[in-house]
Amino acid sequence: MRACIQRVSRACVRVDQQVVGQISNGLLALLGVAAGDSPDDAQYLADKTAKLRVFEDADGKMNEALIDGRGQLLVVSQFTLLGDVRRGRRPSFTGAAHPDLAIALYEEYVQVVRGMGVAVECGQFRAHMQVELVNDGPVTILLDSRKLF
Repeated sequence: MRACIQRVSRACVRVDQQVVGQISNGLLALLGVAAGDSPDDAQYLADKTAKLRVFEDADGKMNEALIDGRGQLLVVSQFTLLGDVRRGRRPSFTGAAHPDLAIALYEEYVQVVRGMGVAVECGQFRAHMQVELVNDGPVTILLDSRKLF
């Protein structure tokens, strides 16, 4: 499971020109589910996201997280995070999970973060979405439940 996490001062996601999710300060998570992922991957990434210390404390150091009350989370499914471009120029998405597995693990991720007391908004799974954001910092962190960076 992969996530591109961006600290934002605001973000929203639209489907057919209708806002389906929006937040003010917090994090935007673009979330991709890989073939072979399990609930353990969703729980690991949810825990990392909620506890990611990317918000400044009183001393100006990135020391606080969503679970410290530092904002909301907007989660947008994005299977293209699993695109493989090592060969050729067109991405291969064979590493992405089947939609039935992907939606279950996407929802598991959302429920775990909500269970930690974080307000979570969502995009619409398998829809064509327009995502708007103001990246604050900018701060962008890549998370992967299977890779150590």
